[in-house]
Amino acid sequence: MNDSSCTAQSDPLAGELIRLRRRVKLQVSYHTGKNPSLVFLHGGLGNRFNWRSQYEFFLAQGQAILAYDLAGHGQSTPYPRYSLGRHQRDLTRLLKRYHIQAPILCCHSYGVPLGLEWARKHQVSGLVLVAGGTHNLDPWWEIPLIKFLAWGGRYLYHLPGVQYLTNRLSSSHQKEELEQFFAESPVPTESEPYEALEIFWGYNFWQRQRSHRKLKVPVLVISGGNDSMFTEEMGAELAAKFDYGQHLHLPEAGHLLIAEYPEIVNRAIADLLEKIENDF
Repeated sequence: MNDSSCTAQSDPLAGELIRLRRRVKLQVSYHTGKNPSLVFLHGGLGNRFNWRSQYEFFLAQGQAILAYDLAGHGQSTPYPRYSLGRHQRDLTRLLKRYHIQAPILCCHSYGVPLGLEWARKHQVSGLVLVAGGTHNLDPWWEIPLIKFLAWGGRYLYHLPGVQYLTNRLSSSHQKEELEQFFAESPVPTESEPYEALEIFWGYNFWQRQRSHRKLKVPVLVISGGNDSMFTEEMGAELAAKFDYGQHLHLPEAGHLLIAEYPEIVNRAIADLLEKIENDF
């Protein structure tokens, strides 16, 4: 098994393209370390680099960590048709390949439904659910906007300045971390990431899983006060669904809080990890 830590001088998130099954290859960054492993799931239109601050922090702590581009995103190949079931099956294959058992799933935005669906059927040590929920995930403006971008509006992002304007609308924070975040995660100009979003429209975890297994693990929910897609009320409601749920609200943060406030998020995940190691 290749460990990307063997290329210590290269970007730890560079990773390698893994042939997971026929016609599916995922770009994966993985480092061995202490268990439980942290597995980072990015959101819609994102990629593994979204979690850079957290990946590098826990790499330095000696934790086992994995991040990858979901199918149709970043450097991974697309699916012919998207579904949460396909994403779950590939996550299962990926964790089996790296001998990862009972991970802590760290999920951002649309990565949250994927993490919850997978945890319902498999053993996890804990969940970190950031800026994403279980229902009412698509605000009124998202579907027409995404359809416009998928149809051809995405080509506007080839024009100078359009990416910059979108970045400013995504976050009011002008930090070095945000500059790197936007440089590594520009708005996609390919159609696949937009097509992949449709599986979340109208999604409701609680309606789909009427007989779901009760999660008896620590769950950390993080929300931002300037996030119109996942509000403080939604965060509190989600955390209350779990026996060991905890809600951390950052009043000044937006939807990209993992890059806006990396120190706070890293500390919160580290505290959860310590709790799991000591109490569970």
